[in-house]
Amino acid sequence: MLVIDGSHGEGGGQVLRTSLTMSVLTGISVRIENIRAHRSRPGLMKQHLTSVLAASAICNANVVGAELGSLFVEFHPGKVQPGDYRFAVGTAGSATLVLQTVLPALMQADAPSTLVLEGGTHGANAPSFDFIAHSYLPIVNRMGPQIQAELVRYGFYPAGGGQFRITVTPSATLTPVYLLERGEILQIDICAVLSRLPKSIGEREIYMITSRLGWDRGIGRVEEVRNSIGSGNAVIVTIRSTHVTEVFTGFGQRSISAEKVGQTVANEVQEYLEAQVPAGHHLADQLMLLLAQAKGGAFRTISLSQHSQTQLAILTRFLDVRFVKKQINNKVWEIAVV
Repeated sequence: MLVIDGSHGEGGGQVLRTSLTMSVLTGISVRIENIRAHRSRPGLMKQHLTSVLAASAICNANVVGAELGSLFVEFHPGKVQPGDYRFAVGTAGSATLVLQTVLPALMQADAPSTLVLEGGTHGANAPSFDFIAHSYLPIVNRMGPQIQAELVRYGFYPAGGGQFRITVTPSATLTPVYLLERGEILQIDICAVLSRLPKSIGEREIYMITSRLGWDRGIGRVEEVRNSIGSGNAVIVTIRSTHVTEVFTGFGQRSISAEKVGQTVANEVQEYLEAQVPAGHHLADQLMLLLAQAKGGAFRTISLSQHSQTQLAILTRFLDVRFVKKQINNKVWEIAVV
């Protein structure tokens, strides 16, 4: 059994989720200790517990420590069981992070699966549904599996209540992906999504982003949604290029002005564009796992974050793969599995 220190590196829920994902994929039992030990509320929160239970459900695992507040989880996986699943976080905790925990195993299973996930779809410190649907899944689909995503209902903090559906047509083998160039930028879109909030908030976010980046304000639009159970706001910048689509999302909060939300997203987009890489920070974390699964491939990204370093460390504990990191310049790194 592998023992993973949950306080290592980034020290958050990522260590837990990646360890669970790799345990299900490899069949290796794992004990994760010191889960979120240095957070203000250490141990498993509802979102993390849902990931544990979801990983357990898809492989009939034997689990110890699966309870709120637990500082450890012992996970003994069984065989992956494709099927129809519904996972509900029950709060505004991220449903997309639960998906990322179970999808790698299901996309290489021996039969199709369908998933209904409920919880937060657009919230801070987690990938938005738009990132999953438009950036991450198209790359997965290039590798062999065919995965479709449908947003049923937005889920914002603090009410949550979002829902999306995933259909998985698996592939036993994965074709390595090489994402070394972004290519020509084909389209840029800004969408400010609002639920039960003044339209002017989205307009201010769009104004800030376009002004900061020197873009035509006409590429922005405001979408007012009616079926979310609570109020909320997200502003989503989608950059579609020849070889990749990247998605950057800012999330409105009561204590942060619309201008600040827009500026934060604009800064992230500017860093990405100036580096001239295909993959931003969030996509890089997911590509590492995909390359490890495929046992090959390469991509270029912005300077490695602590999240990325933590991801690499966990992956190599489970798989006999070698990651080669090469610094191209002061802004760009190339990551390859050889």
